[in-house]
Amino acid sequence: MKVPVALMRGGTSKAVFFNYDHMPSDHSQWKAFLLDIMGSPDQRQIDGLGGGNSLTSKAAIIRKSTSPHIDVEYTFGQVSLTNQTVDFKGNCGNISSAVGPYAIEQGLVQAIEPITTVRIFNTNTKKLITADVEVKNGHVKTDGSFSIPGVPGTGSPIYLSFTKSEGAVTGKLFPTGNPKDTIKVKDKILQISIVDVANPLVFVRAMDIGLTGTELPHEYTSEQLDLFENIRSIAAELCGFSPKEKATVKTPAVPKLTLIAPPMNYTDVTGVNREAKNMNLVIRMMSMQKPHQALAITGAICSTASAFLEDTIVSDIVKVNNAIFRLGHPAGIMETKVDIEAGHIQSIKVARTARKIFEGYVYTKQNYEISYNLA
Repeated sequence: MKVPVALMRGGTSKAVFFNYDHMPSDHSQWKAFLLDIMGSPDQRQIDGLGGGNSLTSKAAIIRKSTSPHIDVEYTFGQVSLTNQTVDFKGNCGNISSAVGPYAIEQGLVQAIEPITTVRIFNTNTKKLITADVEVKNGHVKTDGSFSIPGVPGTGSPIYLSFTKSEGAVTGKLFPTGNPKDTIKVKDKILQISIVDVANPLVFVRAMDIGLTGTELPHEYTSEQLDLFENIRSIAAELCGFSPKEKATVKTPAVPKLTLIAPPMNYTDVTGVNREAKNMNLVIRMMSMQKPHQALAITGAICSTASAFLEDTIVSDIVKVNNAIFRLGHPAGIMETKVDIEAGHIQSIKVARTARKIFEGYVYTKQNYEISYNLA
């Protein structure tokens, strides 16, 4: 089959973008369709559009909303490299930054200069995201001087605001009902915090498992990665997603294992020295059982919120002095901006860049039932 597709970079991730009408009309075929398109399961994804990395094995499905308060609906899919799995439980904040540009260029949202505001309803988390996109001459502006760690060059900034993102996947701010929990893993007693804001994360102090927190993605041993997944699997069971023995297959994308540490000097993956004075928190995340090369936007949103919540292990080690929160990750430092009213977080904003890499057709290996006429 010949299906229209766009490949877009959003922040530090890439995804295939489909119009909802071009997806199989039977939703039960979506998983097989996306695995087919991406060339999964295969570590190299040699026979599909996937890039052989969890950050480049993602899908976004977009359609115009019928609601007067929403512009587009967006469904995110994390396509596994190793299993016959597509995880639709959570959202990807980086890919969210490309939804506005895609919607404008596809004519799903009217282009308004100089800034087009796109109201995005994420169907995975049932939460609203607002994107402010620069527009020039009726098209999305991609050139600019704004840069983000983990992406070469510069571009036009896209400002994402995550509003009322608590309980995005589990329906609860604290999925277990507690800001902290104690677990036993490999005969070790650990204190963790599971927090669900934009996406559920399970936080672990790096020092509690013998790490500094400044390790880079290539420095973890296979034994350490196994430990991370064991912790994450226990958290998945505590969230009610899956028995811990089946979590790697049943719910590989959420919750996300997140290591934290107090601010400290470190050298990032590009060789740049990052100073403790320029950050509020050192953070390292896992993505689909592999170390994240940078930082997931939903992870930054959840970590920021956790710093403002009482009694989490994040707020135990973080001193919040103002509305700007800075997170030191493997590729650099990310800033978030918190809007607080009457002591409560109203929204958390982050800036990204995004661009369309190609638009055309992808050929599937199998046939699928698509109601839209693709001829």
